Amino acid sequence: MNARNELPLTPEVKARAADPIGQSTPRHGARRLLQGRGMYLDDLRLPRMAHVVFVRSPHAHARITHLDLSAARRQPGVIAAVDGQAIAEFCTPWVGVLGHLKGIKSAPQHAVAIDRVCWQGEAVAAIVAQSRREAEDALEHVVTEWDVLPAVTDMKDALSNRYVIHPDLGDNLCFSRELVTEGFEQAFAQAEVVVEKTYDFSRHTGVTNEPRGVLADYNPADHTLVVYQGTQAPHMMQDIFSRHLNIPESNVRVVCKDVGGSFGIKVHVYADEMATAALSVMLKRPVKFVADRLESFLTDIHAREHTVTVRMACNRNGDIVGFDLRDLTGIGPYSVYPRTSGIEGNQVVNLTGGPYRHKHYRARLDVVFTNKNVTCQYRAVGHPIAVAITEGIVDEGARAIGMDPVEFRRRNLIADDAYPYTFPSGIKFEKLSHHQCLDQLLQLMDYDGLRREQAQLRQRGIHRGIGFAAMIEVTNPSPAFYGVGGARISAQDGATVRLDPAGMVNVLVSVTEQGQGTEAVFTQVAASAVGVSVDKVRVVTGDTAVTPYGGGTWASRGAGIGGEAVLQAGKALRANILAVAAAVLQVEAATLDVQNNAVVDRLTGQERMPLSEVGRVAYFRPDTLPMGFQSELTVTRHFTPREYGFTFTNGIQASYVEVDVETGFVKLLKHWCVEDCGTVLNPMLVDEQIRGGIVQGIGGALFEECLYSDDGQMLNGSMADYLVPMAAEMPDIVVGHVQTPTKTSELGAKGAGEAGTAGAPGAVMNAINDAIGPLGGNVSMQPFTPQRVLQALGKV
Repeated sequence: MNARNELPLTPEVKARAADPIGQSTPRHGARRLLQGRGMYLDDLRLPRMAHVVFVRSPHAHARITHLDLSAARRQPGVIAAVDGQAIAEFCTPWVGVLGHLKGIKSAPQHAVAIDRVCWQGEAVAAIVAQSRREAEDALEHVVTEWDVLPAVTDMKDALSNRYVIHPDLGDNLCFSRELVTEGFEQAFAQAEVVVEKTYDFSRHTGVTNEPRGVLADYNPADHTLVVYQGTQAPHMMQDIFSRHLNIPESNVRVVCKDVGGSFGIKVHVYADEMATAALSVMLKRPVKFVADRLESFLTDIHAREHTVTVRMACNRNGDIVGFDLRDLTGIGPYSVYPRTSGIEGNQVVNLTGGPYRHKHYRARLDVVFTNKNVTCQYRAVGHPIAVAITEGIVDEGARAIGMDPVEFRRRNLIADDAYPYTFPSGIKFEKLSHHQCLDQLLQLMDYDGLRREQAQLRQRGIHRGIGFAAMIEVTNPSPAFYGVGGARISAQDGATVRLDPAGMVNVLVSVTEQGQGTEAVFTQVAASAVGVSVDKVRVVTGDTAVTPYGGGTWASRGAGIGGEAVLQAGKALRANILAVAAAVLQVEAATLDVQNNAVVDRLTGQERMPLSEVGRVAYFRPDTLPMGFQSELTVTRHFTPREYGFTFTNGIQASYVEVDVETGFVKLLKHWCVEDCGTVLNPMLVDEQIRGGIVQGIGGALFEECLYSDDGQMLNGSMADYLVPMAAEMPDIVVGHVQTPTKTSELGAKGAGEAGTAGAPGAVMNAINDAIGPLGGNVSMQPFTPQRVLQALGKV
């Protein structure tokens, strides 16, 4: 059907039937998962399937002087034992760079190291056996000898180039960026107050419930490869398997079944997963790899290792003049492919100072190679650093001039009527609502009452603190994020919506379900667009053979981009349904509507024809339709955001904590968040996303840290030693909403998946400092462990 036949969703229709959009519909598939019927990667079994394990380096930096796999090959059940050179014959190396990150560089990375390892855990050989147990037993029979090389583990040491990890690159600098606005130096020189502080952020990782895994099945008869993978971006991986394994893209199928959490961890190319696919091609049989938890800590990407010195200039009346930052971040020995490890630091530069109206900004970013595990994009990429340093230095400025931190923010937040607005870093905001969010937050938390309570308790020796963090969040990214840099990562998403003969609506979407409830949202949008109840919608995701081409799940884009594609496809299908019904009923399509699973009279709401009858006629009795009329009950639509580089969301968080000044323990009493993610499609799922994000942000603030020795050994790579936030330690989290729909789409939805993570660390840090400030304490190194709190108080 053409555009003029795609009827709009009229207000009259929505008034007569409850619109599924905006309802708290339970997440799709929850009952199936609760009954133990999930299909995760390790649940999959294929005929002749073999299992692979990897020989991993115990050293952070070493040459492989001897590798003997002969004894391992003789072990029971072993099918093959191969080194990096053998795998390189089937899988070409890659380099993680993007054209728009000017000057970024990285060394070629192989699926399995050939002559040198650059971090503890890098694979040097693969053993394939009939079972995982037999493959692991054979590991004990591998003989390796090493020439241990100096390990560069300190970021400042890396920047000094005292020892260069990749001599061919010339130095350890992966990427650098400098930005300065006109008149910066003069503005800072004339400012009445300048505050400065250095913040340190410890690297941590995603710790997904389900570890990474891949099952590759190569069929030599037709030169096809099917890869079952827990991935956020099936079409991206289809392209990468095709190019690096030399198989036509149309011959590669990537299937993503149920996924036990991703958080950005599963959107990257991993060497061991590429090696598994190469082994399937080499051995011409299915090969499965599932990382165990120890491997996950050593090889899942890490994130957020930064040291940032930030200055803020302001006047004594409370007006912010500008920000100045210097960010140093260590990324491991390679820039991760294909999204690169430069994006996180680049986001820090783009976003620092983001909520506030100021005109002067200078930033310097240095991204350096080290001999630790690689770092890359993890939930809320760069945002927790940018928000924490912004909100931390904002509090420092408020203290310096003796102004309440809320009033300081209120005075400087970008006005709600100032949009569209261009930030000094160059990013553009369509429409945000900082002041509405702040007002609602203060009402939710009873700010004045908490301050009175805080003062009263302080007289009794109980030290409580209140911290705030205003935030912006990148969502719905356009091609300006990756495509402009040459990465074959789609900025669009697609949806195919089909009415079947029984009146069911089937939706196939390129966005994947990772456990966040995406399929529930698509069900609601499709039901609303077509005019059916949610129980009449079935959603399929995660299969490149059947879903339209699209980017997948990352950067809080699923509902905003994929949801818009579903909406437009659903509207088109609805128009086509009405065209069929009008032909059968011999009336004008404009006199009909679709409501409650039936075609009805638009004016009276009287049912004229159930959708099952529309399907029956269209599929089985088209001979009864007028000559020349062709029914089209399958529609595909795509959507790409283009007007803005990103659709920004905003919000503000507050944390209320109590600090035991004798032990250094921080007790989280309550946490609040008011978020503006545009149209709220499913309040329950949005609140779940925000609460989950806050918990992950609190993890980085108080618990999570990948500890390394000076020679590059990870010291806490197990769940016994690596702390994650648990339910008993979490506070009640109160969530509120302001809705400012984006005008770049009809749905008006922005993202919501990362806002909680973005703001929580800054809010918690400011709350701790508010509690211990009167005692002369101030923390600035995450996580804020009891020992670091006591150090800030001068007690250890």
